Amino acid sequence: MFLAAPRPTALQACLAAAQQLEAGHDAALAQWRRQVEQARYQASKAERRYRAVDPDNRLVARGLETEWNGALRALAEAEAELVRRQSARPTTLTAEQKALILALGDDLSAVWTADTTTDQDRKRLLRTPLEDVTVTLRRQDADPRAEPVLRWKGGAISELTVPLRRPQPKIRTDEDTVEPPRRLAVHYPDATIAGILNRQHRTTARGLSFTASRVQSLRHHYKIPRHQPSDQPVDAEPLNVTAAAKQLGIAASTLLRWLNDGFVAGEQITPGAPWRIRITDEPRGMLVDDAPPGWVAVQYATRALGVSRQTVLRRVKRGELRAVLTRTGRKKGLRIRLPQPQESLF
Repeated sequence: MFLAAPRPTALQACLAAAQQLEAGHDAALAQWRRQVEQARYQASKAERRYRAVDPDNRLVARGLETEWNGALRALAEAEAELVRRQSARPTTLTAEQKALILALGDDLSAVWTADTTTDQDRKRLLRTPLEDVTVTLRRQDADPRAEPVLRWKGGAISELTVPLRRPQPKIRTDEDTVEPPRRLAVHYPDATIAGILNRQHRTTARGLSFTASRVQSLRHHYKIPRHQPSDQPVDAEPLNVTAAAKQLGIAASTLLRWLNDGFVAGEQITPGAPWRIRITDEPRGMLVDDAPPGWVAVQYATRALGVSRQTVLRRVKRGELRAVLTRTGRKKGLRIRLPQPQESLF
């Protein structure tokens, strides 16, 4: 709107900006000239006082000489600053330069976009013809927009409509993805939780896979406390498969197989989470170094009972058959005590 303003106004804006710039520098130079005059007076005064002192009074003479030297330094600094500011003052526009500005006024956009035109110059150009600007925001409408009203000097009014960027929907992690970390953070660090969520094919709100840092960010946003190692005794603390197998004195693969068969009780916080096993007297009581006499392997029990292997294992789980787990020797594994046949009454 400024570039499309009437040409006479644009011309006056250019000339007024130049005059204002010169006037600002002249005012500053006048102030620095007064400071130089003041410094010169102080130096002259210090010189007179020094020359008026009795030379035999050396203590007073040295003090006045020091004061005179300080005044001379202040005068030199003020004169140097005045010279610097005088060299930086823009030259006064000549009649030829003003004619050039009037010629450029026909294409104000060339002046506006020139490399030599600074942002400060552009602000001064804008302020010259503009009286004020009133902006009304229409954010709640179907088409969000701003409506500036420009009042020019002289009474002319211009109205604009500027579209506003539509508000972006908030990206939020769904509750199904937030709930597992709430339970897992009690037992596992962030790196382990990230692996569990990735195995469950869960992603962040932006569709990214989970990392330890992203799990940490999720916890902070939803105020989920981080995992704190427990100070409870080892027997009361659930252990992972590796630690539990080490305590029981068996291989981790063996313990996993017993978990799958159901002979050892384990728990998972959520599908895909590591197994956690509580080492109690029950699993310890099932482990022996050598099977008692008469206890047989699963294959022999299936033939003796005439049932399938799955049936034998189900009976062991239900407590209908007694079993132990041998952990050493060539016969390590599940050993079952077959029921003794009851004698007939006849």
